[in-house]
Amino acid sequence: MAAERRHTLYFLGETRAFSPVFLDSEIDMTAVLGHRAAERDAGRSLSVVSYVVHAVSHAMARHPEANAAVRGRLRPRLAKYADVNAKVTFDKNMNGHRVVLSAVLRGAQSATLDEIQAWLEVHRESDPMSAPEFAGVRLLHRLPAWLGRPAFQIRSRSLAQRPTLFGTVAVTSLGHRPVDGFHSVGGTTVTFGVGRIADRPVVREQQVTAVPVMRLSMAFDHRVIDGAEAADVLADVKAGLEGFAE
Repeated sequence: MAAERRHTLYFLGETRAFSPVFLDSEIDMTAVLGHRAAERDAGRSLSVVSYVVHAVSHAMARHPEANAAVRGRLRPRLAKYADVNAKVTFDKNMNGHRVVLSAVLRGAQSATLDEIQAWLEVHRESDPMSAPEFAGVRLLHRLPAWLGRPAFQIRSRSLAQRPTLFGTVAVTSLGHRPVDGFHSVGGTTVTFGVGRIADRPVVREQQVTAVPVMRLSMAFDHRVIDGAEAADVLADVKAGLEGFAE
């Protein structure tokens, strides 16, 4: 395996203890696209991911049981976090290798839509070979596997450090490609997968009409929360997007 993908290998090793369950819902994106178009006319460019992170962060703040992490099997320990730290994945290139990197927006529940967008733009445009936020990944790549793997394990298994390393909720998107939906385990109790927006037939007032619909998937760790709580989180995110008002 290329050294540039070692961080992914180490990460996958640490997520094997998860007990994932998968949910999904179709989101009517009419309100979001309307707001986005108005902002674009005013000279502001906002990505769909910004809206999702905004809605997800507010929903997680209303569900502190989900904004948590667990560690251990024989004597499991649960940690709940006051802040919602949103982890977002980015498609990057390192030394000619296409890789997925992530960054964590701390205190995302208090961030405005503009602040989320600005944060996303910084990380989308940053060079992974020099940006300070990816220094840890570069160090892992330089270390031999026998040393890099335990170094990653030590950091990732600390409940105190998990919010800064993995976040407390994850958002990953393939909506820029012809992907309707997918499920991903992002190292957090709850992970959201964002698919594309496409016009789909919807019945309204006994009439079939075309509506911009986005498939939003959710994976949750059954060790931390149950299906009812997870469904409530997903319902809150859906309501936040469909009834978006800044």
